[in-house]
Amino acid sequence: MIPTPDPDYFESIYERYNRREYVHPDPLEMVYRYASKGDQEIAGLIASSLAYGRVNQILLKSGWVLDLMGPSPELFLKESTRRSLSSCFRGFRYRWTTDRELVDLVWAIKCVREEWGSLNAAFKDGMHDDDHDVLPALSAWVELLISRMKVKKSSLLSSPVDGSACKRMHMFLRWMIRKDDVDPGTWNGIESSRLLVPLDAHMHRIARLLGFTRRRQADQRTVIEITEFFRNLNPGDPVRYDFSLTRFGIHPGMNAGQLLVHGKTGDS
Repeated sequence: MIPTPDPDYFESIYERYNRREYVHPDPLEMVYRYASKGDQEIAGLIASSLAYGRVNQILLKSGWVLDLMGPSPELFLKESTRRSLSSCFRGFRYRWTTDRELVDLVWAIKCVREEWGSLNAAFKDGMHDDDHDVLPALSAWVELLISRMKVKKSSLLSSPVDGSACKRMHMFLRWMIRKDDVDPGTWNGIESSRLLVPLDAHMHRIARLLGFTRRRQADQRTVIEITEFFRNLNPGDPVRYDFSLTRFGIHPGMNAGQLLVHGKTGDS
């Protein structure tokens, strides 16, 4: 039986930890480099796509890519050709991601932005008024980006079509759509109520520890179950507590076990 949500418990954690001082180390830092929305959405997608493995390596590799793009990724893409991108990123490698995959992603971002004006506009084009969440639009958006690549599938872009958790994509959408002291809210026209939890190992461990899921597999079904738990707390913003909760396990000196001293989620 899933425990009854206690809003005060989660709000106290949100108020204490949903602050800029707790962002480092997090790939969201890459978005903070820029003031313009165009630069932010480009940096955000690159950083979130590379957000697998150890966080220090994620920051190193995504920072390296963005450094090569200069002070404005938006201007860099406007002036780039596929050949110049291949030359610029030659030799890049991060675990299984090669320079060719990186070029494919950056080229796809350029193409979609030229056709729709922004990644935001392209995503909104796939949204429908009766969509309960972002899954249909995310599927269409990922398919659109991949259609501009030289491959049929990219390890940098996960799609809900295969039932995966799509952690990196939901994290990117959280950054772009929500707006508070941590999330920049770069995009417009998409309601936070449609977001789904970015299910990484930290959130999965926390959800099981606090008892609002018993599922062992970190897949799309688990994402939806955890999101629905939070939706009962806050229908308009079901990923409100994602950042503050996942500091327990990401931020130095904080671990998931410490959540238990803040109180209980309810009676099981």
